[in-house]
Amino acid sequence: MADTATATDARTAPRASTRSRSEERARPGFLREVRRSMPALAWWVVCLCLAVAFLYPLYVMLTMALKGPVEQAQIPPTVFPHAPTLENFTRLSSVQGLNVFGNLLNSVLVTLAATVLTVIVATLAGYALARARFPGSTIVFFAILATFMIPFQAIITPLFMVLKTLGLNNSLVGLTIVYVTFNLPFGLFIMRNSFAAVPGTLEEAALVDGCGILTALRHIMLPIVMPGVITTALLTFFASWNEFFAALILLTDQDKFTLPVTLTLVTSGQFGTVNWGALEAGVALTIIPCIVIYVLLQRYYVSGMLNGALK
Repeated sequence: MADTATATDARTAPRASTRSRSEERARPGFLREVRRSMPALAWWVVCLCLAVAFLYPLYVMLTMALKGPVEQAQIPPTVFPHAPTLENFTRLSSVQGLNVFGNLLNSVLVTLAATVLTVIVATLAGYALARARFPGSTIVFFAILATFMIPFQAIITPLFMVLKTLGLNNSLVGLTIVYVTFNLPFGLFIMRNSFAAVPGTLEEAALVDGCGILTALRHIMLPIVMPGVITTALLTFFASWNEFFAALILLTDQDKFTLPVTLTLVTSGQFGTVNWGALEAGVALTIIPCIVIYVLLQRYYVSGMLNGALK
């Protein structure tokens, strides 16, 4: 038994050392050198200070959303809510004549639809550009990337006219199409490079075994490039969820507004007054989904960005 344990330790030790070396190589070189040159206590103090600097605004937002009107107006402000209440969240259904929860639903529908469509189109197009090479495929890819250089604000007027011609102006469907158009180039960039990083022998073996192209894409390629798919979905979700300019220009009915536009109207106030508690509650509704989704999928996001950008 002792010999078996010794042999097991001998086999696992190289694996552990290899894993630690790979993790050390994955860490950015500048941060690695800084950490080596600092005492451990000083390093953790700096990290703690940075964490407080990033988290304190979120803490202020949440505490303001849980305070009553009287406590919100106190000077100096209180650090902790003395009488926490959810009244500010319940007021969102009718603050300044706006139905924030209805506009939140609009944001959810538009964001999910734009994310799903962008992921599907970017995956199929990225696979075609990476595998099904054709004359001019590289030119097509770089032409798509060139759209990054065109400011979105510069084409909002032509987009408005196109949607008006198609009868999609002032509609959530038209806004979804605009979001897909805006997010597709970068999603295609990520997915094309993710597929290009996969050895072609895996796909060839699947085709030899009798799989079709779509079957090989679904069962062989997609599991491998899943970090790229999740990265594309996350970037599209965040961009569509927080987008303000296009929604402000393309939507005119208040019942079709998305959440960022509605919160801007709440910020402007009514008769010179601003309901800060309701405003912070609305901001909390905007931020919390993004934080939860990013925390759950961050490891896929980091690996997907590296695979998509380093090829």
